[in-house]
Amino acid sequence: VTATDADEDMNGHVKYSIKKISEKASKILQLHSDTGVITLVRSLDFEEADYYELEVQARDGGELFDTAEVE
Repeated sequence: VTATDADEDMNGHVKYSIKKISEKASKILQLHSDTGVITLVRSLDFEEADYYELEVQARDGGELFDTAEVE
């Protein structure tokens, strides 16, 4: 995921966090808090689940934030 902020210095630095995640997805997906990159912790097994979802929040150095659902 990607978010941008036009502010300068620390107020423009965006950090990412998982706001909501299913138990199955939490065992497979990992979010890098500085880059927003979502990676697999282990291989997908479509016999366990055919899709995974999570809600990611992007927050700037100030008070602004937004969320996005990822499936």
